[in-house]
Amino acid sequence: MKNPFDNLDKSLEHRVRLQIMSVLVTNDSYDFNSLKELMGVTDGNLATHMKALEKEKYISVTKTFTDRKPNTKYKATERGRTSFRKHLEAMEEILKQQKK
Repeated sequence: MKNPFDNLDKSLEHRVRLQIMSVLVTNDSYDFNSLKELMGVTDGNLATHMKALEKEKYISVTKTFTDRKPNTKYKATERGRTSFRKHLEAMEEILKQQKK
C-alpha cells in the first residue's frame, strides 16, 4: 500500500503557503498588502513565500502603479489550482485512513 503522505505537495506543506493558496484559489486575485494584513505576516515573510510559489509556477504576478504607488497582485495559476486540489485530496485520504 502506498504511503498517502507521499502525495502531499512539499511546496504547500508550510502553513503560510497553504494559506496563500487557499486565498488565491477562492478569489480571482489578491494584492500583497491585503494578503499581508489577512495573514498577519511581515513583508519579508510574505515575499519569501510568494517567491517560492512563483518559482513553482503556482501563482502569477502582476505589478502596476496606482497614483505612483506600486500595486502587486497575485493569481493562482491552473498548475497551482491543480496542485492545491491534489494536496487537499492527499490530506483527506490521510484522515480517512486514520479513522480505520
